[in-house]
Amino acid sequence: MDAHTQEMLPLGTIVYLQEGTQKLMIIGRGVLYTDEESQTDKFMDYMGCLYPEGIDPKKTIFFNQEDIDQVVFKGYSDESETRFQEAYSKWLQGLQI
Repeated sequence: MDAHTQEMLPLGTIVYLQEGTQKLMIIGRGVLYTDEESQTDKFMDYMGCLYPEGIDPKKTIFFNQEDIDQVVFKGYSDESETRFQEAYSKWLQGLQI
């Protein structure tokens, strides 16, 4: 299954990335950011912050589903999350990524 078609993890989910040594908390999903090194726009599944430090714009980390090694805690999910998942899936189908 393509990583971009999997169900997204909810906001607030805590993960370790491959070979990561510090937990990250998911604070954004389906993000477009400019890679400063290559000066190109990149689409990523998630953006996260270091846990438990919290949001620091200079330390925002962008990563994809396949970069996740372990889910430590799954964030809150309700009917709004289900609706988001459905809308996001339809939106992704229209993208060229």
